[in-house]
Amino acid sequence: MLTGCGQDSSQTDKQNLTEVTFVLDWTPNTNHTGLYVAQAKGYFEEEGLNVNIVLPGEAGADQTVAAGKADFGISAQEAVTEARVQDIPIVSIAAVIQHNTSGFAAPVEKGIQSPADFAGKTYGGWGAPVESAVIDSLMKQEGASVDDVTITNIGNTDFFTAVERDVDFAWIYYGWTGVEAELRGIDLNMLYLTDYSEKLDYYTPVITTNETMLEENSETVRSLLAAVTKGYQYAISHPAEAADILIDKVPDLDPELVKASQEWLSPKYQDDATRWGEQRPEVWRNYSDWMFENGLLERELDVESAFTNEFLPE
Repeated sequence: MLTGCGQDSSQTDKQNLTEVTFVLDWTPNTNHTGLYVAQAKGYFEEEGLNVNIVLPGEAGADQTVAAGKADFGISAQEAVTEARVQDIPIVSIAAVIQHNTSGFAAPVEKGIQSPADFAGKTYGGWGAPVESAVIDSLMKQEGASVDDVTITNIGNTDFFTAVERDVDFAWIYYGWTGVEAELRGIDLNMLYLTDYSEKLDYYTPVITTNETMLEENSETVRSLLAAVTKGYQYAISHPAEAADILIDKVPDLDPELVKASQEWLSPKYQDDATRWGEQRPEVWRNYSDWMFENGLLERELDVESAFTNEFLPE
């Protein structure tokens, strides 16, 4: 009888949880570890939530969240900025990583040691205007021009196949592709964006929601961030254990890569911020100014409406 009562109580508790959908920006990786830790450790349930983590469809995470078809998502400051300027009502509520860990990478034999060396080379990207703008802004600092770079769209071709077959350099996140290169024994020249411009030290990735959630379900937003914060704090303090959780939740991932990536990335989640997830207005202002100056935005961003720290735990 006691066992039966316990099961009924558990079922009732499950029924009382608020259903939440969280859409990723890409296939699961160590950027997302805190989410899977929160799920595995029961942090979501402690906050009264049943969180379903899903992959993005063709519409992408931003449109899915903006349309209310998902409550939360993973995005990047660049995408949120573009969306806000186009009156798409998504808002960044937490920075997953404090500083931009991306940059342009090339195998050392390509001879690319500075942005000036991009001249005469082929860049493989995904066809966004921001790519040529960033390349040009770096090259201009050394008296070179993006006009001397061949830019090609490599789609979903992985970095290693592309640089072996079609291109000389590409834009990567070191915490995943760079670490994979280390494991493969491939020496890379890595040109981090943050080494060339403070304005390019933007938040990527970020967690987003839509304006309706903020206005009508603020407690759900607060609860979600309380649980996710615990998840990332656990990953910061226990990278090996957090990696094991991600591997268990997403068994298709390469365990060696996940563990090495997590070791590299865990200290960078919070880095020099006072708390995980904190976003600074000057970071949003710097990058949106850069985008506007480079013709990537039709008008200037209303920075205050693009992000909030209000729902992060103290």
